[in-house]
Amino acid sequence: MRRCAVSIPSNIAEGCGRNTNKGKMAFFYISRGSLFELETQLYIALNQNFIDENIFNEVVENLQTSKKLLNGFINYFKKLDDGK
Repeated sequence: MRRCAVSIPSNIAEGCGRNTNKGKMAFFYISRGSLFELETQLYIALNQNFIDENIFNEVVENLQTSKKLLNGFINYFKKLDDGK
């Protein structure tokens, strides 16, 4: 779970450092995959009673917000590519 959590902003940062939108998008999609991976691991942790349901709900709510923000970021760069 820690690896996923670190991977998300790390891949966004690496994508922002790329010179092309195609290069950026590749890393943004990797970051989004890590978000989904973390969400899956949270559900498993809840099902195995490794985490409290209140903590689970709080973290999943933050994940949903992160997904929306990242999808907005991805859509912004898609529009830039479509405008070429």
